[in-house]
Amino acid sequence: MTKFNGYRRSDGSVGVRNHVIVINTVGELSALARKIASLVPGVIPVIHHGGVAQFPEDYVQTLRTLIGTAGHPNVSAALVLGEEDDEIAKAIAVKLKEKNKPVRTICLNNNQTIPGLLKEGKEWLENALVKSKREIRQECDITELIVGLECGGSDAWSGITANPSIGTFSDMIVKEGGTSVLAETTEAIGAEHILASNAINREVGREFLDIVRNYDYRIKQTGEDIRSANPTPGNMAGGLTTLEEKSLGCIKKGGSTPLKEVISYADRPSEKGFVFMDTPGYDVESVCGLAAGGAQVVLFSTGKGSPTGSPIVPVIKIGTNPKVYEIMSEHIDINAGKIIDQNKNITDIGTEIFDKVIDVSNGEQTAAENQLNQEFAIWRLAESI
Repeated sequence: MTKFNGYRRSDGSVGVRNHVIVINTVGELSALARKIASLVPGVIPVIHHGGVAQFPEDYVQTLRTLIGTAGHPNVSAALVLGEEDDEIAKAIAVKLKEKNKPVRTICLNNNQTIPGLLKEGKEWLENALVKSKREIRQECDITELIVGLECGGSDAWSGITANPSIGTFSDMIVKEGGTSVLAETTEAIGAEHILASNAINREVGREFLDIVRNYDYRIKQTGEDIRSANPTPGNMAGGLTTLEEKSLGCIKKGGSTPLKEVISYADRPSEKGFVFMDTPGYDVESVCGLAAGGAQVVLFSTGKGSPTGSPIVPVIKIGTNPKVYEIMSEHIDINAGKIIDQNKNITDIGTEIFDKVIDVSNGEQTAAENQLNQEFAIWRLAESI
């Protein structure tokens, strides 16, 4: 069985990074959270702009995502910045304390000055960072890895090179007892029957079809038709002609392993194996959901060279063609275009991806990490109140 060296947490989970973060509960505190993080080099700000004036479904989704992010196994300690009587901040603190995760909540109120708040936050973060540096990696099994599967800026080569190579990786990690999570519900429309037919049983197949149909319905309620809006102009510039063509390429990331489970945005899989998460097609929100759901690493195929990253999870970029790798090599980790011009095959690139995931899990930095790409956005389900 394949091994890697990760950080064993008190709740038994395993991280591949050891971040100390500052995370805000509401958008009004985003600049302040960023400022506190800047006072302690090495601390990462996790910034979002929601949390208030939300419909109940968005409040629940925001809370679930923030808890999953702050409590992620890649996070050693979290400073939560909230407002006075902040229910989200309180809930995050309760959940993290249940995991025995170091957490501190600081809430802005009329009894504390901003300089005082900054001083308190800085002191706690400095101490948390010192403690995190004492933590050491331990040998772990690949069965403890959850890897998210994402794509952005698909082109005509996506379904021929990078995506089926990721599918090979998915089959490999599942065979060894690990977990792969395919995302982007919109990227399955037109090919949903194929994934549903590959479900482990009828119930899982129905659950998958239900989320696709629900997404399609919600889009139509806005007066739009996702089937006519896709492929996007960028996809068409890359050579895609129909939504079905795009979706058939996207679902190849899931490989040939039976679909074990369907989960909501930012939920953690309860099953090992191949899983589908309900997320939007927008890369940043989708990666955010995968990370909040426990993925320690994300694979991201791109035909356009998207620089999307994550503040807490290493994102491995797989370029679909030789040109995009040549032009944007600083943003791309693996060149699946070698299938086109270097006589490599899908198995070769799938094995290269597998080896890269293990190297990154052992601490090797990804291109997105080296470029400090730390985008973070939570999927909104309704308008602001």
